[in-house]
Amino acid sequence: MSKISIVIPVYYNADTLEMLYADMQEKILPALGDYEIVFVDDGSGDDSWEIMNRIREKDGNVVCVRLSRNFGEHAALLAGLSICTGDCAVTKQADLQESSTLITELYDKWKEGHKVVLAVRGERDEGALKKFFAGLYYKLVRATINRDMPPGGCDCYLLDRQVINEIERMAEKNSSLTLQVMWTGFRPEMVYFHRLDRTVGESRWTFAKKVKLVMDSLMSFTYLPVRMMSYFGAIFLLLSVIGVVGVIVEKVTVGTPIVGYASLMSIILLGFGLVLFNLGILGEYIWRTLEESRNRSPFIIDEVHGGSFGSEEMRKQIG
Repeated sequence: MSKISIVIPVYYNADTLEMLYADMQEKILPALGDYEIVFVDDGSGDDSWEIMNRIREKDGNVVCVRLSRNFGEHAALLAGLSICTGDCAVTKQADLQESSTLITELYDKWKEGHKVVLAVRGERDEGALKKFFAGLYYKLVRATINRDMPPGGCDCYLLDRQVINEIERMAEKNSSLTLQVMWTGFRPEMVYFHRLDRTVGESRWTFAKKVKLVMDSLMSFTYLPVRMMSYFGAIFLLLSVIGVVGVIVEKVTVGTPIVGYASLMSIILLGFGLVLFNLGILGEYIWRTLEESRNRSPFIIDEVHGGSFGSEEMRKQIG
């Protein structure tokens, strides 16, 4: 019999964890057969870790993983995938914004032979501004990185063990796990769902984290930023040549004196701004190269409770 792992990153979700487990227990767990739930505490400062362990005491199929600090959702998911033991694994958010029955739909598609199954947002109840920026991000991804990215995007997906092994080999830190999954090249199957608005708890998905996701996506999966630097350089070189020729022609034919301190300073400042902008792009690439060259782990596991991981074995793994 096949086994499915449910990987759930946890970050300040003390107010939703028990409701999440109750929802899964009521709707899907009895029908899944052999399963495990892997909660990954990504450095939460609330009672998430204690609540996760209370759930584990009620269900022997629950594994609680605690990271040494907050590494981000990308790292938390990687940690969960490295711990899980299922033939396939599905990622799930802890914010109650997608129905637990979505897991069974993804699992059924895996049983049909699909190695990657994406949960695509067909509809979403969130505010207009959030929808706009999310749509803008996925349009950017489709235009510059991967044309196969669904227009609604996807937060959750099911991965076959073969795909999990490939993702683990990458061990990238500043990246997008969703785009890594799609980069592997396994043909994805899609299941559409209705994403609900968040009614319990407060989102920790800040504007700074959203900007970082955009930067990580562009820097890791496309050469567009570097190509933009070349385009800017070529455009402004052409404009400068046209400007110089125009000034000389006007001086020779009309006799217009070559003056204009303000216009000259504006051009110089604009040029410096472009140079600094391009240096910033190069700096992003250099920093990411340095970060990868250090060979630091994307995450550090502090402790694991439950499952087949005894304390002695776990000390050997993380020591």
